[in-house]
Amino acid sequence: MAAWCAGPAVAGVSSMNFVTGKTTSIRAAEPGRKRARKAVKGASQEVSQEAAQEAPHAAGGNDDLPDLTLTDRAYQQLEEMITTLVLPPGLVLGEQNLVQRLGIGRTPIREALQRLARDGLVVVMPRRGILVSDINVRSQLRLLETRRVLERLIARLAAERSTREEREVFAGLAQDMRDAAAASDDLAFMRLDRQFNELIATASRNEFAVRSLESMAGLSRRFWYQHYKQAADLPLTANLHADVCEAVARRDVEAAGAASDRLVDYIESFARKTLDL
Repeated sequence: MAAWCAGPAVAGVSSMNFVTGKTTSIRAAEPGRKRARKAVKGASQEVSQEAAQEAPHAAGGNDDLPDLTLTDRAYQQLEEMITTLVLPPGLVLGEQNLVQRLGIGRTPIREALQRLARDGLVVVMPRRGILVSDINVRSQLRLLETRRVLERLIARLAAERSTREEREVFAGLAQDMRDAAAASDDLAFMRLDRQFNELIATASRNEFAVRSLESMAGLSRRFWYQHYKQAADLPLTANLHADVCEAVARRDVEAAGAASDRLVDYIESFARKTLDL
């Protein structure tokens, strides 16, 4: 398994993707705060829901990850486009169209679609193509039953096992989350949420728990994005994530578990509200 940290404290830490086995660099807290605060200030101008439907949206937010493979880049861009409903449920995806839209070759696109199928975000339809999967509230509630147990475990392990460098990044992410909350910036929050998920997975040092949780992340983000304007409290959601980050940064195992439970409590109440929409 690859080393968990790369270089000295100022260089940042490495994030392990337990599905692909790849590691990507997560910069230390201060550069991370600068990047995310810039995103908080500018993301709402950079990407509106209408502008997001254009190809530049797919490339946005990925320029600071130069070490990703083409498959990883295709996966991240498509995952963001699906979870933000730029590619809505029920849409049939054509490989050639995606090649032109993302500027990435057919093989990485195909591999990325296979990963998205494993995540439940697309469905392979023989002789019809690739279909963006539907969103189901009751399935989401069943998913949350599993997420509660796994997220509490991972948060506690991260508080116990994280390195000093990782705790610095958690502290920076907490501030970035609070900035996103203050700005009510949904896109900045979703990008920070993905960074949070990757970092806490690495810091937990338990690849089995992480693999179990990994495939749920995209489905959860998409469900939240579809309904948050009608049923969610974005500042509260971001601040609850920040509470988890801060508990891990303090190495407070009990507080990390409790903060994780409060976050899932809120997410579950949010999901149930959508049944009435």
